[in-house]
Amino acid sequence: MTATPAAAPAPAAEGSQTLRLSELLRRPLTARDGESLGRLSDVIVRLRGAGYPLVTGLVGTVGGRQVYIPIEQVSSFDGDELRLTSARLDLRRFERREGEVLLRADVLGHRLIDVERARLVRAADLQLALDGEWVLSGVATRRRPGRLFARFGLGRPRQPDREVFEDQGKFEALIGHARSAVLRGPFARIRLLRPAQIADLLEQASKDEETEILGRVHADPELEADVFEELDDERATRLLGARSDQEIAGVLSRMRADDAADAIAELPQRRREPVLDLLPAGQRAKVLTLMGFNPTSAGGLMGVDYLALPAGTPVGEVLAAVRQAVHLQPEALTSVHALGEQGRLRGVARVVTLVQADPGALLGDVSDTDPVRVGPGTDVVDVAVLMSDYNLITIPVVDDGCHMLGVITVDDVLEVTLPEDWRRREAAEPPDAHPGQAQ
Repeated sequence: MTATPAAAPAPAAEGSQTLRLSELLRRPLTARDGESLGRLSDVIVRLRGAGYPLVTGLVGTVGGRQVYIPIEQVSSFDGDELRLTSARLDLRRFERREGEVLLRADVLGHRLIDVERARLVRAADLQLALDGEWVLSGVATRRRPGRLFARFGLGRPRQPDREVFEDQGKFEALIGHARSAVLRGPFARIRLLRPAQIADLLEQASKDEETEILGRVHADPELEADVFEELDDERATRLLGARSDQEIAGVLSRMRADDAADAIAELPQRRREPVLDLLPAGQRAKVLTLMGFNPTSAGGLMGVDYLALPAGTPVGEVLAAVRQAVHLQPEALTSVHALGEQGRLRGVARVVTLVQADPGALLGDVSDTDPVRVGPGTDVVDVAVLMSDYNLITIPVVDDGCHMLGVITVDDVLEVTLPEDWRRREAAEPPDAHPGQAQ
C-alpha cells in the first residue's frame, strides 16, 4: 500500500464502480455456462510506486486446492457469482510471486499504520474501484462488535453498512511477506513522521509488526538512531539486545552521546565493553565520560555537544558558527556559551539576542555574564526547579573551576521528570489536523 497519486482522481469518485472485499470473499466461481468451479478465497494486488495497487488476479479454492485466476479471466464482478470467461484453470497450487499482496491474507483484519494520525489501526474492510482497471482504493478501519461474523453469515443477520472508507494512500500495510519486502520498498511515508511518533507506533506494535517497522526504518540510519533515542529504556534495550555488537554500535554511533550512554548502561555487563570498543573514538570518549556520572544527576543528564566560542568573537562570526553547527541538537543551539581564559564560562547568550545585536559587537558584551549554572552532581529535580524558575531552555553544567562540561536541555528534563503515564499518553490533535472534517 503506497502513497496516493498526486494528480489522478481517486478511483472511488462518483461514477466509478466500487466493491467491498468482504462482499466478494467466498462468492461462488462459475464458468460462462454457469458450471460451478469453486469459491473466491482472496484478491491479489501488485504494488506500483505512487499509484493505487492494481488488482492482477484472484485466488480461488477449487477442489480443496488454492489456484491462481488472472484478472483477465473474470468476465464480471456483478451479481452473487463471479463469472469466468472459461472453465479452463491452471490447477497448480497457487504460490505468491514477489511484489504481490493478498488482500484477505495480508491486509483485511490486520493492523495498518495510519500515517496521518500516527497510530496503528485495523483494516475492517477494503474497497476496490473500477476506473479503467480494478484497483485497491479505500480502507475502512471501524466496525461495530460482531460485524465480521455477521458479514460471513456466522452470527447475527447482516446489518446496514456504516463503515467510512478513507483513501488507501493514507495507510501503510504491515504485510510481513519477506519476498515482497524489496519491491514494496522502504516506508517512504513513515519518514514523514517524527521519531517520537514512530517510537509510539513501536510501543503499540506486536513483535512481528515491530520487526517490520524497524526493518523499514533501518533503511535510514539517522532516523533509526533518532527513533531509538525516543524509545523507553526497556524496549530499546530489548531491541538492541537482539542485534550483534557491530549492529548495536552502528546505532549508538549516530545517537546523542547521553542517550547512547544510557543505552549501553542498560546492556548486559558482558556486552558493554565489546560495544564500546566498536564505537568511533570521539563517540566512545563522550560516552565513557557520561557513564562516570550518576544517571539521576546533572552530569548523567547533560549532553556534551554544545556551541562555545571565545568571548571576544564578533556576533557576526558567532551567528555564522550557529549556521554551520548542523550536527548539534537544535535545542542545544538556542544559546551560545562565551568562554574566557583557560576555557572558563564567562557568559551565555541566547540566539535571539545575537540575532538582534550589532554584528560587530562581541559575544562577551551581549551575554548574561552571571548565567544560571549547575555542577555535575546537582540532583535532576533541582535542575528542573532552576529551569522553571528562570525560564531556561538550556542550562550549562560546569566543574568547580567553572569549566564547561555539558549542557542540559529542557526536553531532557521533561523526559525524566514527567510521570510515565503522562509521557506516554496520546497527544491531543491540533484543531486543523483534519480540515476536511470541519464544517
